[in-house]
Amino acid sequence: MFRIRRAKLDDVPTLLKLAKMVHFINLPPDKDIVQSKIVHSRNAFLKVCGNRKKLEPDPIPSGIEEAHAKNAALAGFGATTHESDLFMYVLEDTESEAVLGTSQVITRMGGPGNPQVSLKLSEREFFSTSLQTGTKHTVAELHLDESGPTEIGGLILQPSYRGHPKKLGRFLSLVRFHMMGLHPKRFASRVLAEMMAPITSDGQNLVWDYLGRRFIPLSYEEADRFCQYSREFITSLLPREPIYLSLLPPTVRAGIGEVGEDTKPARRMLERLGFEFRGFVDPFDAGPYLDCATSNIEPVRNTRRMTLGAPVAASRCKTRCIVSVLDSDGEFRAIDEMAYVSGASISFSKTHTQLLQADPGTKVGVTPLATPKPAAGKKRSKKPTTRKNSSRSN
Repeated sequence: MFRIRRAKLDDVPTLLKLAKMVHFINLPPDKDIVQSKIVHSRNAFLKVCGNRKKLEPDPIPSGIEEAHAKNAALAGFGATTHESDLFMYVLEDTESEAVLGTSQVITRMGGPGNPQVSLKLSEREFFSTSLQTGTKHTVAELHLDESGPTEIGGLILQPSYRGHPKKLGRFLSLVRFHMMGLHPKRFASRVLAEMMAPITSDGQNLVWDYLGRRFIPLSYEEADRFCQYSREFITSLLPREPIYLSLLPPTVRAGIGEVGEDTKPARRMLERLGFEFRGFVDPFDAGPYLDCATSNIEPVRNTRRMTLGAPVAASRCKTRCIVSVLDSDGEFRAIDEMAYVSGASISFSKTHTQLLQADPGTKVGVTPLATPKPAAGKKRSKKPTTRKNSSRSN
């Protein structure tokens, strides 16, 4: 059976292995950064349950990262603001206690004086009266967003569990919207998802090689890593003038605003939830930014609090739900199972009630999950089908 809980320091070795599977700014394969994120996340869960007595100071990164962190603090820049919290989840197999995947949500990314940086794409038309012909060019301009949107990211699932009948990738993704629905005041009115652009087999990106690196003398990996501590270098070194993308080779232009093959399922899932691409891309790899008003996301709207009832027979459980419990010491647990819903009460089989580790009468968070409907005019297949989950999904 499977359960989602908050990330813990004991998970660091496994999370580092997961981080090496994909290229993510949200989860770089760096022990100091991962440890710091876990402590930051633990403090976020303690704040939610109202237990501030156990809050811990964030670990100070070692070596050169310490200098970067200090410089970022002095400059007023950094990956997040003091008002921002990070919730970091892990998916575990409860029988083996193995960590199979992870995901994150940052309550507010940036803010006044600490902008979220992107490139805004737009088209410009030119026309010659003497030639009676014109051209159209796509340009990219530096865009600074100080609104502080909520950001989701860092979703990684072990390859052997992609396509699992339990839809584990979806569970890891939706648990973040489940948290937003339970604690709406802690999150922004808009949710941003930075989608992974196409990456070469050796972890490189063509847009960075042909564009970003011409202005910022760092490798793709170095630039992403430094962003954990400061984004000031982006706004200082990238030009404010429009960049004409027609100057780039066609193969490079073709990747702008696109995602890698492994990320396409995640993009489709988010678009089904209402996320849209509005012409903003990452300043490093030109991966698309998708966003949506928080109140328009169905799992957020449908999440509510209910009372956990006594266990019932599994045959009575007809509604699939994500259900979570948050203890007074900041321990978070969530399951995605079939449940029996009656009024303001929700019950599971004895096995799944034990999986949640909560007693009857406990207040729990509930997000009902709609059962996919067959396309119009088509009969539902009698054979079970699975959708491939992406290890690079957001």
